[in-house]
Amino acid sequence: MPRRRAVRTALVALVAIVVVALVAVVAVGATVVRRPLPQHSGTLDVAGLESEVTVLRDARGVPQIYADSAHDLFLAQGFVHAQDRFFEMDYRRHVTAGRLSELVGEDPSALAADKVIRTLGWRHVAEQEWELLQPDTRAHLEAYAEGVNAYIADRPLDSLGVEYAVLSTQVELEEPKPWDPVDSLAWLKAMAWDLRSNYSSELARALTYGTVRDVARVDELFPPYPYESNLPVLATDAPVEQTAATDADSVLLSPQLRRALERVEEALAAVPVLVGEGDGIGSNSWVVSGEHTASGAPLLANDPHLSISAPGVFTQVGLHCRQVGEGCPFEVAGFSFAGFPGVIIGHNARLAWGITNMGADVTDFFLERTDRQDGTWLRDGVQVPLDVRTEVIEVNGGDPVEIEIRSTAHGPIVSDVLTEVGRASSSPTADGVRRSTEVSLGWTALQPGRTADAVFAFATAQDAAGIAAAAALFEVPAQNIVFATTDGRIGYQAPGRIPVRARVTDGPVPSDGSWPRPGWDSRYDWQGWVAPEDMPAVVDPAQGFLVAANQAVTPAGEGPFLTTDWDRGYRAQRIRELLEKAIADGTPVDVALSTRIQLDTLNPYAQALVPPLLGTPVADDFTRDGVNLLRGWDRRNDPDSAAAAYFSAVWSTLLELTFWDDLPESQWPDGGSRWLAVVEDLLDDPSNAWWDDRRTVNVVETRDEILSRALESARLRLTVDQGKNADEWRWGSVHVAAPQHPVLGGRDVPEPVRRLMNPSPQSVSGGSSIVNATAWDASTGSFAVTAAPVIRMVVDLGDLDASTWVTMTGTSGHPGSVHYANQLGAWADGESFAWPFSPAAVEEASGHELTLRPG
Repeated sequence: MPRRRAVRTALVALVAIVVVALVAVVAVGATVVRRPLPQHSGTLDVAGLESEVTVLRDARGVPQIYADSAHDLFLAQGFVHAQDRFFEMDYRRHVTAGRLSELVGEDPSALAADKVIRTLGWRHVAEQEWELLQPDTRAHLEAYAEGVNAYIADRPLDSLGVEYAVLSTQVELEEPKPWDPVDSLAWLKAMAWDLRSNYSSELARALTYGTVRDVARVDELFPPYPYESNLPVLATDAPVEQTAATDADSVLLSPQLRRALERVEEALAAVPVLVGEGDGIGSNSWVVSGEHTASGAPLLANDPHLSISAPGVFTQVGLHCRQVGEGCPFEVAGFSFAGFPGVIIGHNARLAWGITNMGADVTDFFLERTDRQDGTWLRDGVQVPLDVRTEVIEVNGGDPVEIEIRSTAHGPIVSDVLTEVGRASSSPTADGVRRSTEVSLGWTALQPGRTADAVFAFATAQDAAGIAAAAALFEVPAQNIVFATTDGRIGYQAPGRIPVRARVTDGPVPSDGSWPRPGWDSRYDWQGWVAPEDMPAVVDPAQGFLVAANQAVTPAGEGPFLTTDWDRGYRAQRIRELLEKAIADGTPVDVALSTRIQLDTLNPYAQALVPPLLGTPVADDFTRDGVNLLRGWDRRNDPDSAAAAYFSAVWSTLLELTFWDDLPESQWPDGGSRWLAVVEDLLDDPSNAWWDDRRTVNVVETRDEILSRALESARLRLTVDQGKNADEWRWGSVHVAAPQHPVLGGRDVPEPVRRLMNPSPQSVSGGSSIVNATAWDASTGSFAVTAAPVIRMVVDLGDLDASTWVTMTGTSGHPGSVHYANQLGAWADGESFAWPFSPAAVEEASGHELTLRPG
């Protein structure tokens, strides 16, 4: 769901204050910028180590760590992460603890973020999780924290990151507090938050209904999943018809409640984006059995689609016990999060695994009837006490801010976090109680869990049973897991803590989680969790491959209820078709072919819309110049394609003309897969009311008039943007990936600083719902990339050293480092790098060797 964020990060307002200081920092030049660069060769003494550790780095700065014990391995990983990305880690832990104001000072957006995150209680839940974890997991987290603290000890702030040099000119910064293992656990909450499923669709339904006041029209904007054309992950030979969702005869959305929902939207938008947001967030993954591969062993591919940033979300690492055994069982390489030990996606010596967002519905908004005077809420006809706690937000250089956090049995009330709801919003009822209508959030991640245990379980899994055991621990976020083993097995496993919702047939709204739920009726309460053994899974499917790309998981009506709000499966079906074609043609699937599939640019929007567009009359030759680009177009969004640029402009204009007049601004279409499904249905209904542009007086538009107007307006738009000659337009000229630093990369920052902190923008292929998923938001008026495959990996289980990987920017978080963005150009061009794993291959690729000694 597109949202108008007042602030895209929590620090934009601060930047305006420090312009002079920023320019001064840049003037200092190389000294300030290079001071934080870490030592990659030679010898360093490190407190806490039991034995020597070797860190080998290749030409791209990727560290491969070799140690004698698990303690030393994760201590060294903490040390290396702090070397490369400590400011990123420090920023993340301030955000996830609701302590950003302590870092940046008096800043409205930072304070708003702190209020919301304190209300959600990420840090509080992380603290509760500590005691639930296995002893080995706690030991790994403690060792990692030791390594971080060994690096930051006795180092001045400006040697930890150039960002501190800037911030310290405006606020008084203390030395960084020691890293705490709970800092790592809290990061998992941020990951779960950004991948939290359909909450945006649930809110969108309610806010849209508040405008159109017609449930049937709202349902038209949320069409059912197309099971017959876009097969689910666990497809059957005969597609199963989708069961009809419960219809709501009426939805209890008073003007007071609409205002509360708008306040919810404002509050939740205040949380800084740390992983990703919007329709473009997802991933591709597939796994192919050895009968169809060149090596005769399975092959696995994965490319998570998340928000672009500098530095990128993931960083590469190899973790190797010199003698793999019970005391030190790790031999794993892949992609990690700076701030958390281990590997999130990757492979060990026997098994590879990939992760994509499942999209299961793990959040619900509950409509609460509260009495703010006596601190109670209505539950089954009885006023019961709210749970209330007070927290104090410390503000660097300012007065502390005290907030009151109120919760029901469903979760924290989020409709008053940024806007006080007082007596004026309340209304007396027949029983004399003066009730307010407020909104609480139920979210599975607010229950303590053991996801941290799962990270290490995946790293040591050897087979399907090991994956299933790890998945049972991987409670949030709900993900799809595909895996393959060196002995020839492939499979899929759905993990996650999934709520069980009772069916309510006589209530005011559907009970499937698609609409906000009446909190005063306990029949709508969650009834527990789906048992891990009931979650969808398969090993060695008959077709010899699996595709998991955010589409539906099971055929309709099979397995536990997960959600109704899937990605519509265009990417998944395209991948399936390409694999099926290769198999049918007898073409062995190898690393190169899988990489080409990851880069596929066929546009499903064009497949659906170009035929009706070509049949639409246009008024003049000027517009016809643009339309002619679509004739003979291969319907691929390649960077040099003029037709791709024109079609994208037509698509965004079509959405504007069709929907902007009917929907609140926050619900204007972002152009993701749901909107393609909506428009496909409307094309078959030329007189549907959505086509009418209510902004025109005494005119009722139909489909063809809107299509014609979209073609004309898009021609004018691109003429202004790229010139009069349509043949010279280029998709890559407007579809640009521009990673931005979360603190010093905003447009209010002086250009010299932006040039330092932000890597050079890159023209890229692809687009929304295309396999090469470089998403853009059609509601913004820009074609700029908002989310993308931030990493790509292909693992050959027949020869692990033949595998490939690439990350969007680089391993370093220091803009003065050659490794800050040294993979970006290759990533944009669709290239990947060799992924050495065996000791011999790592040694051959090594360019720097650092020995860490017990200090």
